[in-house]
Amino acid sequence: MKLLVFASGTAVSGGSGFENLVVASRSGKLSAGIVGVVSNHAHGGVFERAHRLGVEFRHFAGPYDDEGYGSVLRHFDPDWVALSGWLKPFGGFAPSRTLNIHPGPLPEFGGKGMYGHHVHEAVIEAYKAHRLTKSAVTMHFVTPRYDEGPAICRIPVEILPTDTAETLQKRVNETELVFQPLVTDLVVRSQIQWDGDLNSPVEFPDNYNLI
Repeated sequence: MKLLVFASGTAVSGGSGFENLVVASRSGKLSAGIVGVVSNHAHGGVFERAHRLGVEFRHFAGPYDDEGYGSVLRHFDPDWVALSGWLKPFGGFAPSRTLNIHPGPLPEFGGKGMYGHHVHEAVIEAYKAHRLTKSAVTMHFVTPRYDEGPAICRIPVEILPTDTAETLQKRVNETELVFQPLVTDLVVRSQIQWDGDLNSPVEFPDNYNLI
């Protein structure tokens, strides 16, 4: 199985999820080989990690439509796509074979503009207003509308009374690094399946429980 990763990695430290998937793949914890990583930033964290890990890197500056993505996808010819901190709309590939990881509860804290620190700031505000007690890491299949594909998992993340957006973000990221390879492996091994029809449910293995 060939897995292609899309990761924006806007910060110099960006791309930790991508590197984590590579490590899991090479250790056998993820049953797919990482054939490349795509970023909309020519340099930065994703580029540096790809160079260090020996993974093919491709800078993709758009257009972010089916035709634009098509040229990238034809080059790598993946079986699966993982969006790991990819901040652009995505298309051109089967939704049932495209996964995204989101650093907050969906659908409440998703949609255009809800990424990175914006999510954590909104979650902290909702926590202080007593609208929720926990954050979450959500993985889902990808459809044309931001963060609206069917959920695969929602891993709760505790919010502490002393938390800021920054401290919550750190704990959410740690949770992402634990569960992203695990859930991705279940999907690429067809233990979790979805046929791509929004009217169809996601199929899970018996006794599916990640925590």
